[in-house]
Amino acid sequence: MPRMTGGDAIVDSLLRHGIDTIFGLPGVQMYGLFDAFARNANRLRVLNARHEQTTAYMALGYAQSTGKPSAFTVVPGPGVMNAMGAMLTAWGVNAPLLCITGQVSSAMIGRGRGQLHEMPDQLATLKSLLKFAERIEHPTDAPQVMARAFQAMVSGRPGPVAVEMPLDMFPAVADVTPVEPLGKRPAPVPDGEKIAALAKLVNEAKAPMIWVGGGANEAGPEVLALAEKIGAPVVAFRTGKGVVDSRHPLSLTTVAGFKIYDHVDLLIGIGTRLDVPVARWAPAPAGLKMARIDIDPAEHRRLGVTVPIVADAAEGARALTALVERNERPKWGRAVAEAKAAALAQIQKAQPQWSLVEAIRKVLPDDGIVVDEVTQVGYIAWYGYPAHQPRRFITSGFSGTLGYGFPTALGVKVGNPDRPVVSITGDGGFLFGGSDLATAMQYGINLVTVVVNNASYGNVLRDQQRLYEGRHSGSLLTNPDFQLYAKSFGVGAWKVETADQLEAALREAIASNAPAMIEVLSDITKDYPPFEFHQPKRS
Repeated sequence: MPRMTGGDAIVDSLLRHGIDTIFGLPGVQMYGLFDAFARNANRLRVLNARHEQTTAYMALGYAQSTGKPSAFTVVPGPGVMNAMGAMLTAWGVNAPLLCITGQVSSAMIGRGRGQLHEMPDQLATLKSLLKFAERIEHPTDAPQVMARAFQAMVSGRPGPVAVEMPLDMFPAVADVTPVEPLGKRPAPVPDGEKIAALAKLVNEAKAPMIWVGGGANEAGPEVLALAEKIGAPVVAFRTGKGVVDSRHPLSLTTVAGFKIYDHVDLLIGIGTRLDVPVARWAPAPAGLKMARIDIDPAEHRRLGVTVPIVADAAEGARALTALVERNERPKWGRAVAEAKAAALAQIQKAQPQWSLVEAIRKVLPDDGIVVDEVTQVGYIAWYGYPAHQPRRFITSGFSGTLGYGFPTALGVKVGNPDRPVVSITGDGGFLFGGSDLATAMQYGINLVTVVVNNASYGNVLRDQQRLYEGRHSGSLLTNPDFQLYAKSFGVGAWKVETADQLEAALREAIASNAPAMIEVLSDITKDYPPFEFHQPKRS
């Protein structure tokens, strides 16, 4: 058994699990771990940041865009709480994210003596939010706890996990037995009877619809094969974008899906919570039958459907495809095509936001990546941005995490250094973490950030004025000169007002192969209200 410190044992486990980059911000409880990082710098890259939230968001972006586990480390107490928004978002978008944090010294845990960074029962707080959270009590425990954490992260429905270690255990030395990765737990085998029951419903249906979420990101070919065999459109929103290439005739946005929803007689959800059709589009069409393929058994308890199938998305779709009859449903196909064309015409009216989204799409190659934000252009991107591959539209999903976009996009770029990455953010969200332009420069993270400057929390301002007789409070912003702000970090900067100017600036910024910021001047009073897309109404 090799002798190693607690920090070394954690590093050894990270390396065994394929982690070669960790995002972190050091502090006194973590000194022993960061010393282990320094002694293993030839095998493990450490990227620090200017705020704990950024380290966590960067790790989140890495995990979301690659589908691989990612890790970050922050001090306990306030450090963990600063990172909590990213961990909550990771829970919402099912990202395999590992938080490594510290604790007060072993002898002081739970005593409430006011130790530095102490908080009441940090582990209980983490357990209430994450898939797995455990304390590493001693260096000898590290390999097993870390292996279980990684297994929990990637098994079944992926999600965030955490481990903590007392500060005196990071430098402590012991004989440690390394543990190899435990691997994913086996996925449940699709229930043959339920697959047959769903196949019968498909064969009887006149107007089936498939709905995909982020749980289907690795099942694109299987979903498409099913859709083509039964002539069913595939609708995606946010995390499911790109599972089926948006250029395919059967690939629909939610705007198009809504136009034909009242005619749907069978809705099949694959790797999705189905929140939009079930909640936002209620009531359901008369006689609608629903089925789901989802790897998380709890999902089927949360939303009752006619046929619930607990299975991996790809395996479930493949099993269903094998049993259904081939029926391209040409009449239904014509309705789908008409809806797709009508939806495009509708989204094109959302100006000037749509023109900005369109400019970004024109510049990026098929595998280019866009990271959204809770902002006017981001909203229109949810409904209209054409994604040609999975994991090419990165989003905070239902978490709606203001300030998530820019720091997350930094991590996306770290995980995809050879792909162009564009962050779409607003002036309000950007300044949650704008200081990490310094991080982009320090590590050569060649992200292009598009900051739409309307001097407000735009949707809040519009909502306040719309709902409260024109009154508003707390939604107007006084901004710095964003050009000077970017240049003070050494970041190249452009200022534009039109979509054509944005397109030209994007081409220059990407070609510069350096961190870049493009400021888009905007007027919230002229932006197209997104409400008709958020909560569409039946005619």
